[in-house]
Amino acid sequence: MTKTRAAASHTVLLFVTFVTLLPVLWVFKMALTAEQGFNMSLNPFPDHPSLDNFRVFVSHTDSTGHWIFGRQLANSLIVSITATLGGLFLAATAAYAFSRFRFPGRRAGLTAFLLTQMFPGTMMMIPLYLLLHALHLLDNLLGLVLVYTTTSLPFCVWMLKGYFDTLPRELEEAARIDGASPARIFWSIVLPLSRPALAVTALFSFMTAWNEFIIAAKFMDREEHYTLPVVLASYVGSKDVQWGYFAAGSLLVSFPVVALFFALQKHLVSGLTAGGVKG
Repeated sequence: MTKTRAAASHTVLLFVTFVTLLPVLWVFKMALTAEQGFNMSLNPFPDHPSLDNFRVFVSHTDSTGHWIFGRQLANSLIVSITATLGGLFLAATAAYAFSRFRFPGRRAGLTAFLLTQMFPGTMMMIPLYLLLHALHLLDNLLGLVLVYTTTSLPFCVWMLKGYFDTLPRELEEAARIDGASPARIFWSIVLPLSRPALAVTALFSFMTAWNEFIIAAKFMDREEHYTLPVVLASYVGSKDVQWGYFAAGSLLVSFPVVALFFALQKHLVSGLTAGGVKG
């Protein structure tokens, strides 16, 4: 009876796994198929594998015929990494202040951060556009960095604040008795102990900036300033979609996020769970 139950459980799990992986396998199939049509066959494997779609996507050129994919890849990397590092620094310092210090407006500030998460990002497009226009940062990578840093900040502050609340205050009190300044305590004690939460926050910030499309498409005018999600959208026309190029580009664009996830995976579980112990 036990073997029968185990066999049934494994059969169900294998079926669920296959159904879950089928869309991903379909993307691989379209990426490795030279034709640009959408294949509705249930067979998730290409009949004649080809790397032509990847070659065309990577060799993308601008209207003058110059190779521009490298510039667009650099745009995505620069914007995402800069927004992640800047957001992480601002979120860590703000979260530590909210966690350890009591000051006027503390609760109102936390509530304001929380309220901003209740509204979709598209509601902020007009104010953001006007602000960047006034700062002369439209069609500028620095403008994207500022937007991505500020939009991810509320979640990051709450995430790190919850983790900082779990750290024992006795460690900081002992360091203070030994003569350590608040800044030294923060950089030498709190941050090293918060690596799991920092890893989760960094991954969230990077994914937010790397995958964002709407703001980048509306605020960037020149093709050399496009990020990769905007490049992907160029393969989706009003009447047809170049599925092969789109699938190949989707896999290439997803690779840095997957690589970062595997690099930080040992910190992710502890970082996601520890922040919810205290509010």
